[in-house]
Amino acid sequence: MPRGYRHPLYHAAQVRDIDRRIIASQEGGDGFGLMQRAAKAAYQQLRRQWPQVRHLCVVCGAGNNAGDGYVMAGLAARDGLEVTLIAVRSPDALQGDAARAHAMAQAESLEAQPWQAGMSLAGDVIVDALLGTGLGGEVREPFASAINAINDSGLPVLAVDVPSGLSADTGGVLGTAVEADMTVTFIADKVGLHTGKAADHVGRVAYCPLGIDPLAQADIEPQADLLDAELVHDALPARRRSSHKGNYGHLLVIGGAPGFGGAALLASHAGARLGAGKVSLATAPEHVGASLIRTPEIMARGVRGVSDAQSLIDMADVIVVGPGLGKDAWGQGLLQAALDSGKPLVIDADGLNLLALYWPDLQRDDWLLTPHPGEAGRLLGSDGGEVEVDRLTAARELQQRRHGTIVLKGAGTLVTGPTGTAICPYGNPGMASGGTGDVLSGMLGALLAQGLTIEQAARAGVTLHALAADKAAHEEGERGLLAGDLASYARILMKSR
Repeated sequence: MPRGYRHPLYHAAQVRDIDRRIIASQEGGDGFGLMQRAAKAAYQQLRRQWPQVRHLCVVCGAGNNAGDGYVMAGLAARDGLEVTLIAVRSPDALQGDAARAHAMAQAESLEAQPWQAGMSLAGDVIVDALLGTGLGGEVREPFASAINAINDSGLPVLAVDVPSGLSADTGGVLGTAVEADMTVTFIADKVGLHTGKAADHVGRVAYCPLGIDPLAQADIEPQADLLDAELVHDALPARRRSSHKGNYGHLLVIGGAPGFGGAALLASHAGARLGAGKVSLATAPEHVGASLIRTPEIMARGVRGVSDAQSLIDMADVIVVGPGLGKDAWGQGLLQAALDSGKPLVIDADGLNLLALYWPDLQRDDWLLTPHPGEAGRLLGSDGGEVEVDRLTAARELQQRRHGTIVLKGAGTLVTGPTGTAICPYGNPGMASGGTGDVLSGMLGALLAQGLTIEQAARAGVTLHALAADKAAHEEGERGLLAGDLASYARILMKSR
């Protein structure tokens, strides 16, 4: 991470371990003080997000997550807000700190209404304090009905620590899950808030460490890190005024089988826009004209087979292979030539499908594989649905099998390499259009050509790609965003370098 900064991400059991250690280290081992700090932080975030709130609806379950909710309800009542307090589990069953929290709410003259099926929820904002991070299986009744009522209310929702029903480890939905507008999470940030289905459930994530540094627990290793926008500016040094194109590498893009030229054109254009000194394109002959019209700076050559492409392969410093490659003999031969070249590789799209079919056991340290979940599933011998169940585990397994660095694309893209995993918090639904992955592969190739390591290029490129999409969406909207828009926005973001 840049400048020594890390935003570590953990599994729920690890956070509970950190929590226990912090409580044990305090005089008297009192966890209620920590609960009060968490509830106060969440309440402050709520008031900042919705300063107009006058009526708060707090829905509590069991355990410490409910305790956080009861403390928040007490704080809101003390603050003069109208509070509707709903208990999905009887407060009589609460123990320890959660029971103390309920007593605090009672001290503010609040009595919890027992949850009843079909109950409608009213207020300006709902606080979800139902289940927290301890959920181990699918949500059961009466919690499922309460979650559905929260979602059906149409009211803004703040989730305490994690939206109820969302796995804090995987970002998967455990049957049903709260769709929050904001999630306030405590002590250490969680993997499952930043990948998979989390994007549909967490809203804005506010991380409140409560004065605790999880990295101080050196024996509890983070599962991943959150990528930071500063990577974009730290990736490449400013260019020397005496530099020339030979200083910034020769990128070759191989792809664009007959009838599938667009993907390779997008990748090569992105490589040029991201600063590779020279960009060549080996594609089917009928696509050369389109390349010259779109980006005449690219050295496009029509190739009918490996013999036509070999001189380009020999001259290249880095090769991107796969966009529009196809899976017939033309694509197979060109992929084999790229693999035989000994050059650093970015493999995408049909290049990955061919790897799964014909090179199931090949490992390399100098390649960057960029699968979406379906392609990752084929490489793992499963399918995209299984990959999405636990994206972090899938990315790690793929890296262990194939080595190099893996970019598992999707909401919360993961970058997994020899030094660990990072998750991208940027990007938007406008990226759900054809060709955005091809643009990413060209950007990654350009960064490699300019001297970044495989893992550095993956982290910086994924970050820049997503930030470019966010800038495009901010200026022009998400709907109708085209893959071809991203390279120019990425170049603007890099302009200070």
